[in-house]
Amino acid sequence: MAHILIVDDEERMRHLLSIMLTRKGHRVGQAGDGVEALEMIESTPFDMLITDIKMPRLDGIGLLKKVMEMDIPCPVVFITAFATVESAVEAMRLGATDYITKPFEDSRILLTVERTLNVSRIMAENKDLRRELEDAVGVEKIVYESREMSEIIDLASKVAQSDSAVLISGESGTGKELLARFIHNASGRKEKRFVPVNCAAISPNLVESELFGHEKGAFTGAVRTTIGKFGYAAGGTIFLDEIGDLPLDAQAKLLRALQEKKIQRVGGNDEIPVDVRVICATNQNLRGLVEKGTFREDLFFRINVFPIRPPPLRERRQDVILLARHFLSSLGGTPDVQLTEGAVRLLMEYNWPGNVRELANAMERGLILAGDDAISAHTLSFLRRDGGPGNGDTGFSIPSGGISLEKVEEDLVRQALETSGNNQTAAAKLLGLTRAKFRVLLRRIYREI
Repeated sequence: MAHILIVDDEERMRHLLSIMLTRKGHRVGQAGDGVEALEMIESTPFDMLITDIKMPRLDGIGLLKKVMEMDIPCPVVFITAFATVESAVEAMRLGATDYITKPFEDSRILLTVERTLNVSRIMAENKDLRRELEDAVGVEKIVYESREMSEIIDLASKVAQSDSAVLISGESGTGKELLARFIHNASGRKEKRFVPVNCAAISPNLVESELFGHEKGAFTGAVRTTIGKFGYAAGGTIFLDEIGDLPLDAQAKLLRALQEKKIQRVGGNDEIPVDVRVICATNQNLRGLVEKGTFREDLFFRINVFPIRPPPLRERRQDVILLARHFLSSLGGTPDVQLTEGAVRLLMEYNWPGNVRELANAMERGLILAGDDAISAHTLSFLRRDGGPGNGDTGFSIPSGGISLEKVEEDLVRQALETSGNNQTAAAKLLGLTRAKFRVLLRRIYREI
């Protein structure tokens, strides 16, 4: 079973929780405040932390920040009185896993513990996987902690051990090239070159020469023989970005190179063997291009041996603040540069149509605007102007037949409760409401509570 640390300045509360959890087979440690808890955490690994917010010497919020700075895979759950629920919600924005309000029922505590221990196992696995990734990739880092990206990295790690063709698809800015570099650096070809080629940036007349090379005198201006990108990547990996923009005639020659593992230079007759791992990427729907006749079906099947789709940032929101802080650090921001709670809220609510690339640009712009001050929601207000939350565009259109606003509200409340497991505070957060406003809405809809 799990090893759980309870932190509370009330001995009675520590004793009560200890008995409850011990009966379920868990090992329990106790600390009277955050300072004592830190001393125990530094010497003993715990699977989770249950802590009060208001404590002497070092309170729960301070303890959470210390745990996060130490990069310990230990989820934190807060116990709080109703009057400090808002503080607990803000603590969750800073990285806490959950919170429980006093007075509480045994079933609520045990359910939260069970759910949080699952998070603890994922956090530990993610930390191990990130360590393996950094060992394999070296300076190339993929910053993440979400389950969605963990699954992608797991797939990439597995396919890296083979020479199979990989097709990385997804929106612009999701890190397709970074993922391709990870596959290369985690493979047996890591000592050889990784050669990126932007198919959309090559003139249609020069695609074949660019990829496969040309002989001297093959055309006007060919003053010497060139080996092309495939020849340059010999023994390593060639990354064909924007593969959907490759002209049809070049697609036919690429297909032959993949099938025969041989190339023919422009103006030459010899077939030259090539030993290259091919990774392709696109932000287009290649199946749709096949149906339109602008992309060869046989080439699609050849490059789509192992498809990977890195999720857009809006589908991995758990990584947003982690990435933001990573970018601030890499941009030369001092350790004193902070994201205010308002900035964190805005970053989490923004839809990120440009994905990770847009987030990196936003952090660079925010760092410049903030100067020596903390980065606040006001600093990042350009996100709202550029299409973020609060610009009035919800993505919802009223049908010509009209709608029932009451029915829409009822459906949204029901969905929010289902998604949050009937947790009213979490449901309110999903709808962008305070818990008090959500309860008013709930009371009006169901005439109860």
